[in-house]
Amino acid sequence: MGLHKTKQRFSSLKTLLETKKTIDEDLFDALEDIFIEADIGVDTVVYFVNSLREDVTKNNITNPSDLLEVIVDKMFELYLQDEFLDTELDYVDNELNVYLFVGVNGVGKTTTIGKLAKKYVDLNKKVMLVAGDTFRAGAINQLKEWGKRSNTFVFAKEEGSDPSSVIFDAISIAQKENYDVVMIDTAGRLQTKVNLMKELEKMKRVIDSKAPYSLRETLLVIDATTGQNGMRQAEVFKESTAVSAIILTKLDGTAKGGIVLAIRHMYGIPIKYVGLGEKITDLVMFDIEKYIYGLFEDFF
Repeated sequence: MGLHKTKQRFSSLKTLLETKKTIDEDLFDALEDIFIEADIGVDTVVYFVNSLREDVTKNNITNPSDLLEVIVDKMFELYLQDEFLDTELDYVDNELNVYLFVGVNGVGKTTTIGKLAKKYVDLNKKVMLVAGDTFRAGAINQLKEWGKRSNTFVFAKEEGSDPSSVIFDAISIAQKENYDVVMIDTAGRLQTKVNLMKELEKMKRVIDSKAPYSLRETLLVIDATTGQNGMRQAEVFKESTAVSAIILTKLDGTAKGGIVLAIRHMYGIPIKYVGLGEKITDLVMFDIEKYIYGLFEDFF
């Protein structure tokens, strides 16, 4: 997984734990700096380091090098939150499965839809892509291009059409022609936040009325390279769209990968897929073990 810069920051953690002789406030302050630089987020870092302090006192840990295993364990605890997290998308056989993709423009929503569509096509599922972003110039053509690459049908109307009417008609066809999967692209003009959220809420109402119980997931797509701005996006969309999971894109070696832990801690939303590159196969299920041990692979 492409976490090069984050891993560099955690290599400084290794140096810190190897060179410090005692566990004191200077060490905890240095840990906070390292975690914040890894983009774990201030609130999450404060919570995490305070929890470390408690463990040190409770278990009478005195050697800084012994902290590594505690840090790894607590990262797992922070992400899992005593839950079993299934990274598979919610899917029901022999029924219509609708996935609504949300996120600001430029994060890779359309690209992600194409990549995920290819996965379902490879499973012999009948897949439809829906061009619900009817306002951004080129959005419809971009989705059609990914439809060609993934060998999926794209339902679209002319630019400027009402997105909810596009979704209504698309679901009608999907029901009539026994599609397994419908993936809906949406606009992401966060500068018109109120209008965008109203639009997304209307889309959800249309889906719920036209195909009750078929909306399996509302997937928020976030660009991993945006760091704390991605956190803000998670907050805004969670408020209005009942986001069920996140797909993290552009985790390609420049990412501040700590955002994974911050989003999970602050908003309780799991990461289900990560995008690692531009190829249609560069979308993989998120693996928390691979992620955390990847950060610390130089330690073991």
